[in-house]
Amino acid sequence: MKVPLTELEDRLNRFRARMDSARPGWELAAIVGKIPLYYFTGTMQDGLLLIPLDGEAVFWVRQSFERAQDESLFPDIRPMRSYRDVAAGMGSLPSTVYLETDTTPIAQLQRLQKYLPFTDVQSVDEQVGAVRAVKSRYELSLMEHAGKIHRHVLEDCIPGMLAEGIDEVGLTCDLYSLMMKEGHQGIIRFGMFNEMLLGQIGFGTSSISPTCVNTPGGIFGMHPSVPLMGCRERKLKKGDMVVIDIGCGYKGYQTDKTLSYMFGKPIPDQAIREHERCVAIQDQLAALLRPGAIPSEIYTAVVEGLEPEFQNNFMGFGKHKVKFLGHGIGLWIDEMPVIEEGFDEPLQEGMVFALEPKKGIPDVGLVGIENTFIVTPQGGLSITGKSKGLIEVY
Repeated sequence: MKVPLTELEDRLNRFRARMDSARPGWELAAIVGKIPLYYFTGTMQDGLLLIPLDGEAVFWVRQSFERAQDESLFPDIRPMRSYRDVAAGMGSLPSTVYLETDTTPIAQLQRLQKYLPFTDVQSVDEQVGAVRAVKSRYELSLMEHAGKIHRHVLEDCIPGMLAEGIDEVGLTCDLYSLMMKEGHQGIIRFGMFNEMLLGQIGFGTSSISPTCVNTPGGIFGMHPSVPLMGCRERKLKKGDMVVIDIGCGYKGYQTDKTLSYMFGKPIPDQAIREHERCVAIQDQLAALLRPGAIPSEIYTAVVEGLEPEFQNNFMGFGKHKVKFLGHGIGLWIDEMPVIEEGFDEPLQEGMVFALEPKKGIPDVGLVGIENTFIVTPQGGLSITGKSKGLIEVY
């Protein structure tokens, strides 16, 4: 279960090289988020990882030090009761510290500065994200395992689980139970503190309901206080399209997949044609996922080739639309980089993307597809299956 020491060493080496290039003159980075801590140390304990320019990195652990020792091969793990222990153990520190400004709460920053005498905070999020974006063979093997679970459940099992009269919450519960039995880790993690059990599961127009999540689809949810899991009152009937957009995690690493099903009878022919166009766009995007390609240029090339009529409700529905065609994925569902304008750094072999061209159709729901692809010299390699969706369940 332990992350190999060679993995941890390589991640720190690549991080330092990235900092040298992007942040010349840096002296110290501090990592406090649970997912970045797991990435660099192999354990998800409450602590502080200090990475200096010169010298060895130290992982200070508040709770649980014993578990960190048991789980992690990180070379230097030390116990602390508070940041006062860190100050006593580290000696002098630079005035500028590079920190995860996207996710570090102000109260935690204030506690850090109470004991560690730095005055200037600079962001390290972009550098950590860039290092995490390129997956090792070890990481890819875990994502490939998640992808096999994902493909099997959505392509082989879901058709037999659909029955007239079931509600969205019931299907979600049955699906979650099945996913857990097949090896799903039980939780899906996003950046900015967001977590889900699975994702979005909806019948018909539920799949284009406005939502707080930055995704082309939607979900009505259980209640304004819980806009997740589906709606108990929404029953499956003949003619409904079922849309399942969920993640699957294995030992921390996740894949993303969306598949749709026509229950009882086909959806309108025009909606089927729009769906097929989205599948063709996915295939076009996947072919462009090669080392050296520029994400923003991929986005522009694909979008500029779409007719204005098709772009209406493309990547969303009504006012609820997103500005990307795909996103990086790994320990978070939503990692860097993104297939969107503004992302101009070339792709590298071993990056992984979820590609999700989708379109909202009035009175029908969300057509389109999503799969997870590895960047290779031959183009994107799907690790979540090859079904084109709109699976017939009659």
